[in-house]
Amino acid sequence: MNRQSNLYTVIYSVVLVVIVGVVLSIVYQALRPQQEENIANDTKRQILAAALIVPSENRSVAELYSTHITVSYIVNTEGERVDANIDPFSVNVSLEVKKPAAERILPVFVCDTQSGVKYIVPVYGAGLWGPIWGYVAFNSDGDTIYGAYFAHQGETPGLGAEIEKPAFSSQFQEKDIFNSEGMFQSVKVVKNGQEPTEGSYVHAISGGTITSQGVQRMLENSLEPYSAFFKKLSQGKEVEK
Repeated sequence: MNRQSNLYTVIYSVVLVVIVGVVLSIVYQALRPQQEENIANDTKRQILAAALIVPSENRSVAELYSTHITVSYIVNTEGERVDANIDPFSVNVSLEVKKPAAERILPVFVCDTQSGVKYIVPVYGAGLWGPIWGYVAFNSDGDTIYGAYFAHQGETPGLGAEIEKPAFSSQFQEKDIFNSEGMFQSVKVVKNGQEPTEGSYVHAISGGTITSQGVQRMLENSLEPYSAFFKKLSQGKEVEK
């Protein structure tokens, strides 16, 4: 075949594309298990971070997770444990928060810490430039926040991106999500000088107003469906198995 012909060029290009595609596919399949493990370990790290557990040099995230997360399960909006035949760890929270509360799959991760048993739930919402998410750990009273972890996809560095810093997330410790009458109220995120007279609040990020408001809406939308579950904890009731 004439190597200077258009036909030769087309055939050569097609063969080259096929070979490169096959090689890339093989590499992807070979690396996929490691990629999935890395993603899972990052999620485990985030869950542990909400319970104020940070991996050390001599202990892996997977080891810490298996040690501290004693059980995980799904609850409904009535606060009852349900057999959904779904691994709580694999629930796509970004899809669940878009559903009506009564239709959501609500994961709970039970964590054994030096300060007692904590109940960790996922939260998901929208910031200024993209999604924000995190995990919130509660004391066994079902009302008081023990710790929180937040992350983002593309918030502005030095502004909205500060939600991932301990300086912001640590403010949520010891905050309550029910008022004195036992009604769910979540935690408000407010500017300095605009503190409410009632209810729990934290200070917003300076210059990150929209992201801070996104955190508040995220908590309200994500935590309210768990309110019946939290109330059962506050009453000292075990979740039905």
